[in-house]
Amino acid sequence: MRTLIQECIAGIPPLVEAAARQEGANPRNFARAVARGHVVIPANPVRQHAVCAIGEGCRVKVNVNVGTSGERCDPGLEKQKAAAAIANGADTLMDLSTGGDLRTIRKDLLSLGVCLGTVPIYEAVRRAGNAADVDADLLFSVIREHCRDGVDFLTLHCGVNREALADLHNDPRILPVVSRGGAFHVAMMTVTGEENPLAAEFDYLLEILAEHGVVASLGDGMRPGCLQDADRHAKAVEYLNLGRMAGKALAAGVQRMIEGPGHIPLDQIGYNVRIMKELSNDAPLYLLGPLVTDIAPGYDHVAATIGGAVACMHGADFLCMVSPSEHLALPLVGDIIEGTRMAKIAAHVGDTVRIKDGYKMPRERQMAEARRRLDWPEQFRLALFPDVARDIHARDGELDTCSMCGDLCAVRMMQEIFGEEQRAKKS
Repeated sequence: MRTLIQECIAGIPPLVEAAARQEGANPRNFARAVARGHVVIPANPVRQHAVCAIGEGCRVKVNVNVGTSGERCDPGLEKQKAAAAIANGADTLMDLSTGGDLRTIRKDLLSLGVCLGTVPIYEAVRRAGNAADVDADLLFSVIREHCRDGVDFLTLHCGVNREALADLHNDPRILPVVSRGGAFHVAMMTVTGEENPLAAEFDYLLEILAEHGVVASLGDGMRPGCLQDADRHAKAVEYLNLGRMAGKALAAGVQRMIEGPGHIPLDQIGYNVRIMKELSNDAPLYLLGPLVTDIAPGYDHVAATIGGAVACMHGADFLCMVSPSEHLALPLVGDIIEGTRMAKIAAHVGDTVRIKDGYKMPRERQMAEARRRLDWPEQFRLALFPDVARDIHARDGELDTCSMCGDLCAVRMMQEIFGEEQRAKKS
C-alpha cells in the first residue's frame, strides 16, 4: 500500500482534495505540499473522521490534551473534557492517559470523530511497571497497537538520544527534563547504557508508520522547562536530531511534523521557530505554548496565548492548548474550555498574519461594520465565543450601546455627525 506522500507524488488523492477544499487551496498545489512534507493530514485509514490538514497554506490548528492520571482516573470525565474541547473549536485531541484501562479510554476518544494523537511510551511504561524496564520489543508492540486501533499521529521522542543526554550533563539545566516522555527515555538510557530504541531503530519505526498510514510527531523531549534553560545545549542537539530524522521520514514516504519548545523568552520565539523550520525542511511545526513567563501559575494559558500568537506569526502551524491548571493539577472541564478558547484566539491571530492580508478577512471586516452600526446580534454572531460576549453585554440590560459609555457613546456620536454630513451631501 502506498503512503499518502507517495500517492501525492502520483496524483491527487481524494483525502488531499477534500483537505484542499477545506483550506481554500488549489488541490494540485496542496498535493505537492504534502509530497514535499510541508503539509501533513493525519488520517489513519482504519477509521473515518473530520479532515484536519496542518502546515503550509493551512489555517493554524489547535490540539487539546486530555487523559487520566495515576492520581485521578475518571474516564467519563476525560470524555466530557474531550467533548468540551471539540465544542469550543479543538481540531485534534491527544490522549495522555496514564491511569486505568488505557486501551478502553483510547477507544472511547477514538469514537468522537476527530483526529487523535497518543504518546505510546506512556502505555509502555505502565505495562512494564517503570521506565527502566521498557525494552524495544515492548515499545514497538505498543506503537503497533496504537496504529491498529486507529490513532492518527504519535508523539515519538526520537531525538532524545545519548548525545542529547550527554549534553544534559555537559551543559546542566535547572530543570533537566520536563517532558514526561523525554524523562522516560532518559531513564531508560541511564539505566541500560543503551541508545533510545526509537533512535537506534528509527528505520524500523518508519516501516511501522508507513504500513499503517500514521503521522510521526517528532517529540520535543528536551524542551526547556523554564526560561533560564532556554539557551542550554540539549535543546539544540534535539533540533539537529529531529531535522535529520524529518528528512529520513520524508524519504521513506512517512508524514511527519516537529514538536517545539515549551518555555522560551518572547524575543527568542521567532529564532527558534525559524531554525526548526530550516532544519526540518519546513515540516509542520507543533508547539506547546510557548510559555513566555514562569511566574504566572493559574494563568499559564494566557502566557501560552501570547507565545502562541508570536510563534504563528513566525511560521508555527499547530498549537497545543495550555490550560489554567498547567503545572498545578489535572485539568477540569472548565479548564479545558478556557484553555481551548485561548488557543483558538492565538491561532486566529496567527492566521491574520500568515494569510496574505489576513487581517482584512471578511469576518474581521464584518465585525468592524457591525460595531459601526451598533448591531449587537451581528457582533455576537461574528464573535469567536458568542455566549461570553452576549452574557457580558446583557449584564446591565438590553442597551443600544454598551454600559461603559452609555449616552456618551463615541460610535453613536459619529453615527449622528457623519450621518448628518451624508444627508447634507445628498440634499
